[in-house]
Amino acid sequence: MASLGGLALALVLAACAGTGPAPRSSSTAPSAAPLKSNLIWSDDFDGAAGSRPAARDWIFQTGAGYPGGAAQWGTGEVERMTADAANAALDGSGHLAITPLRQGPAGAWTSARLETRRTDFAAPPGGAVRIEATLRMPDVTGTAAAGYWSAFWALGAPARAVGATNWPHIGEWDVMENVNGHDSVWHTFHCGTPVGGPCAEPTGISSGELPCAGCRTGFHTYAIEYRRDSSPEELLWYVDGKNTFTVRAGQVDPGTWAAANQHGFFVILNVAIGGAFPAHFGGGPTAATRTGVPMLVDRVAVYTSNGPS
Repeated sequence: MASLGGLALALVLAACAGTGPAPRSSSTAPSAAPLKSNLIWSDDFDGAAGSRPAARDWIFQTGAGYPGGAAQWGTGEVERMTADAANAALDGSGHLAITPLRQGPAGAWTSARLETRRTDFAAPPGGAVRIEATLRMPDVTGTAAAGYWSAFWALGAPARAVGATNWPHIGEWDVMENVNGHDSVWHTFHCGTPVGGPCAEPTGISSGELPCAGCRTGFHTYAIEYRRDSSPEELLWYVDGKNTFTVRAGQVDPGTWAAANQHGFFVILNVAIGGAFPAHFGGGPTAATRTGVPMLVDRVAVYTSNGPS
């Protein structure tokens, strides 16, 4: 879910409104075994129904963009993000529910965007980091799903201080994106410059649309690993433990790769409405779009492994 600078937004929307650039994809050949040791942080969203997720762990980003950043979060999405329990709260059954809502007959939408307070989720030199979430995509499809855009992703830590105006230089890892109720998932790595560059922005280096049967109706685990313990370094995406997409360091120049990956990240969970991505895959919200269908998040966890002493 790209978070662009203002100048790039118009170019992105123009590109995505038409056919847009073809995704740049990479190998899905398996590499190192999935990382499942040294848990450094997690949230299971246990708590009473209607309560907020722990403030020690999560920040609500509200409005229509970062202060000083691009309007409409740089993507053209149309909702206003809030910290209201109606848009994001625990459901009492161990889940975080992020729920987009249409506000009255005028059709204005609200939703929620949560970010981890921690920005230091990083792979140490010679080691690795794994960021994963078990979640259920919004269970809506067809015309009722027009404009839905759910996402689990991470931004490079330097984005927070400047409203992501340094995107995509500081890196973005889109672990799970789903739009318009497709039975699909997208994975993407963003880097380099806002338009063109080594990652062919604004598309990024993408898996393209991958089938994800049952992902709207059941919980599945989506993960990314940054492996600095492999040569070349790799980004590996997983769905339910299966390596579904891989990007290797040699696909971009060393400086771009380091600037995009070799630092801390923070995790983002959100459900947007409308924007460039849904527009490219069938259109934005209409009068038929159903209000109130949540993305349910069961757990978010981060693991690391250390490199050589």
